[in-house]
Amino acid sequence: MRPSLVQSIVSTPAEIDASFWCQKGRVYTFLNPVSYLDALRHKDLFVRFDGIFADGSILAAAIKMIYGRKVERRSFDMTSVAPMLFEHAQKKGKTVYIVASQQEQVEKAVKIFEARYPDIQIIGCRNGYFHNEEEQREAAANIAALNPDFLIVGMGVVMQERFLLRAKEAGFQGIGFTCGGFIHQTAKEAIDYYPAWVDRMNLRFLYRMYREPHTRMRYAKAGLVFPAKFIWERFFG
Repeated sequence: MRPSLVQSIVSTPAEIDASFWCQKGRVYTFLNPVSYLDALRHKDLFVRFDGIFADGSILAAAIKMIYGRKVERRSFDMTSVAPMLFEHAQKKGKTVYIVASQQEQVEKAVKIFEARYPDIQIIGCRNGYFHNEEEQREAAANIAALNPDFLIVGMGVVMQERFLLRAKEAGFQGIGFTCGGFIHQTAKEAIDYYPAWVDRMNLRFLYRMYREPHTRMRYAKAGLVFPAKFIWERFFG
């Protein structure tokens, strides 16, 4: 019997300490109430990851309420995992490769990261748009050959997961993360997307709805559909 998405989340180590960054050949993704609904339709893809983090306080609260398990909220942005990775990479001389967004945006984001972390080694980047499967395979093989310590992929839910797993299958031996819209947000709004008070009060999804109107329908759908799907998965999935 394949594990559920929540089982994958609760089995993912909550602590991101020095030993976490010493892993090899591990890939991680993140789920929030919106992407959880997409992941339900692609369970076989998501359970292949070495870990899934609960991206957002709402999903973490739902897991505690329905499953009785406490998990830490982890997101790949500057309020959570991203600064840990960049600081570790800069301090330890580790290399980073990024696949995300449009070419102009990812290059702009790289410059922003390098301004914040002047000693970081970002050894390559490319956009997250591919013409076909063969181009994806070639890109994954090239990344594996470069052998970066960290690979960050932001291509939208499901597509980014497929590419990150493809890179691992091609021989990538570092640690990989999906990052959703992090690169796009960084290029558009600068590195600190969320004001400190928004992060402190756990209002990130409301702030994103305010700043990015195209997300409102997705969040509204999640607000209506997610609770029912989440409970169904718990008792009947």
